Amino acid sequence: MGIEIRIAVPEDAFAACDVLRRSITECCVADHQHNPDALTAWLGNKTPQNVASWFVSPANHALVAERDGAVVGVALLTQAGKLSLCYVLPEALYSGVGKALLQGVEAQARAWGVSVLRLNSTITASKFYERNGYILAGKEKSCYGLECDFFWKKLNACETTDPSPRKRFCNCTGQ
Repeated sequence: MGIEIRIAVPEDAFAACDVLRRSITECCVADHQHNPDALTAWLGNKTPQNVASWFVSPANHALVAERDGAVVGVALLTQAGKLSLCYVLPEALYSGVGKALLQGVEAQARAWGVSVLRLNSTITASKFYERNGYILAGKEKSCYGLECDFFWKKLNACETTDPSPRKRFCNCTGQ
């Protein structure tokens, strides 16, 4: 009945896509308010093909959470220090899955030398991020048109077991 966090592989894309779509549709009602246009925009890029491409991109670090062999959560971190995804199935809420995924991406961010992690949160998940040390810095519009909360967290410089972290991409210097 434990949770296993592991690196996502393309073969996880269908299950991860199901997690994303169900979590958005069922758990984020306060955000989309059953507005079909908002849901269509939000779910538009949540296809197995897109998810698989996110998993194999060298600029991303994707994790899945498994319980009893089934994918129950998914998270995606970019090398630029943005947490792009952190979603769990409705039946996995409040069971430690989200926190385990968050700890996994924070560890990878430290390994990459990322000192500040940032994210746009749904209204639904804002309290979760606050409980995990993230600081609310204001409101933003998401790319799918909904208002979201902008959070950030300064990461401490804990040592990593990875002796050769990958170079992080920084859009501001043109590298």
